[in-house]
Amino acid sequence: MGNITKRSSRELATEAPKLPEEGTPEALHHKLYEAIMREDCISIHSLLRSHPVDQPMTILANSTGYRLVLSQQVQSIIPIHLAAEYRKAQSLLCLLEHGADPEVRDTRGLTTLHLMLLHWPITSTTWTKPGNRIQRILADIQNNAVTCLRMLCEHGAQVNARVDNSNKHSPLHLAITYGTYPVLSILAQSGAHVNALNESSMTPLHMAADVLNEEMMETLLACGADINCTVVTTGNTALKLAVRAASSKAGRLLVAGVSCIRVLLAHGAHVNAQDHEGQTAIHEACFGGRESIIDLLLESEASVNILTRNGESPVYMFLQRSANVRDTALLARLLQRSYPLRLTNSQGLLPTGILLPEFHLLRESLIEFSQKPLPLEDICKRNVRNFYGEKYKQRLKQLLPVKIWNSVYSCCDLAHLLK
Repeated sequence: MGNITKRSSRELATEAPKLPEEGTPEALHHKLYEAIMREDCISIHSLLRSHPVDQPMTILANSTGYRLVLSQQVQSIIPIHLAAEYRKAQSLLCLLEHGADPEVRDTRGLTTLHLMLLHWPITSTTWTKPGNRIQRILADIQNNAVTCLRMLCEHGAQVNARVDNSNKHSPLHLAITYGTYPVLSILAQSGAHVNALNESSMTPLHMAADVLNEEMMETLLACGADINCTVVTTGNTALKLAVRAASSKAGRLLVAGVSCIRVLLAHGAHVNAQDHEGQTAIHEACFGGRESIIDLLLESEASVNILTRNGESPVYMFLQRSANVRDTALLARLLQRSYPLRLTNSQGLLPTGILLPEFHLLRESLIEFSQKPLPLEDICKRNVRNFYGEKYKQRLKQLLPVKIWNSVYSCCDLAHLLK
């Protein structure tokens, strides 16, 4: 190992910091710290006679009382914050019963509840029952955290107190940010405003949709979250945020994203809601070009004929990307529902995806198609498809003669455009 030399225990001992001298404030802080960590309520009760319960303790940064400390750095921490961060339920209860204020804030503007959420233990949500020893230990840690959270709520912790920083997150926003799924229902049951806005005008549901967390979305919706609430600054809904996030995914992540979108639609998300630019979820999905997302929105009666403020149709957004243009089967299904076909925006510009030389013939065919009025029969077919959508497609098959149904839902009238 080269020049590394073994150091004697005497040398290490001389580097270790000395324990605070008996009778000093530092010694009192050290004893209170250790009593909290050991959950020694008798000692905590005794020490609080000499130490105000909400007064910070000055302790060694790495001091635990259970290992040698080789650092002289110190930190200041309030007793109730220490008990909450390390999920010491008995110590937390003892401090609360001795008048500790759960709303006392640290130097960063965080309350006891905020700190608990920031230090929430993350464990697997896929266990039906904890199996091995490590899983059982982690499950116990999670249970201790839930106990401490309920205890704080029962003793008056403000579940809507915002973090004193630029984000202005409420506890629910913090829970979404740090993935602390188990706390959402507890906070909501304790009076947390499920539709609270942060500094970016986003609700917890907006944030959960943006990160495609289905469990959190389900919990928030069950607690009364407004599924069609819009972000004030952009007009985005949870559905549009989820579609945007899912459209950038692939493989298993895309499947999870589609599942989140399905949850929102099943709970009544307005599929054709427009943001401040006039875009809908199908505009976002068409630009992303993910067939599974587009099909799901079409099944839920998304309209492909809504224009943005800049005159862009969903088909226009689809044709913006050359990778989308190559998916001729999906393009055919979109064209089948589009009338009149809006191939340019308000400035008369064509989508950039079809300007490539390789798409010259397709571009000319689409331009001709967009300028040519459709026969009344084709217009009727499109109206039927747009009105009933994919949702009632099979139902119509049972009601209509086979020849008429095939005529309404066939794509053969557009096949010549895509060769």
